[in-house]
Amino acid sequence: MEGTHSATNRLAITSAAIAGLLQASCMTFEESGLPGSAASMAHNQIMLVSAQPEETFGHYRLVSLMRIYPDLGVFTAKRGIPDFLAETSNRQQQYYILYYLKTRQAYAARTRPPQRNRLEFAGPYPVTEKEKRILEDLRKKETPRSLSRGLPDE
Repeated sequence: MEGTHSATNRLAITSAAIAGLLQASCMTFEESGLPGSAASMAHNQIMLVSAQPEETFGHYRLVSLMRIYPDLGVFTAKRGIPDFLAETSNRQQQYYILYYLKTRQAYAARTRPPQRNRLEFAGPYPVTEKEKRILEDLRKKETPRSLSRGLPDE
């Protein structure tokens, strides 16, 4: 009886460890910047953030970033979900710009090098009429299908 109980415990512990490693490896790949990862697809991009009627890649990316950077979750809880998210980086830091078109404001966020999972925010910065027009045109041209799946419009 004790052997069965011990084997069951080992199986449960092993299963939990494997599940944890798989989850960690998926999250690590998505943020790795390797070809095909979410980080590589988002690099130097401006993305529409929308969950309705279908989730866009920008919304998926924002939710992923909120898991990595709890500060971003706190920021969006206070200010709301942005209309657009821009993402870029250099060797030392990640940079994100959150665009809110209704208020015509943008906020910049960057990683804090000694604390990779923390963000430092700046803003608000005014969104110019030209920037607003460009972003509104982008919203009109892009469909949720093309943004969420990377497919051309049909």
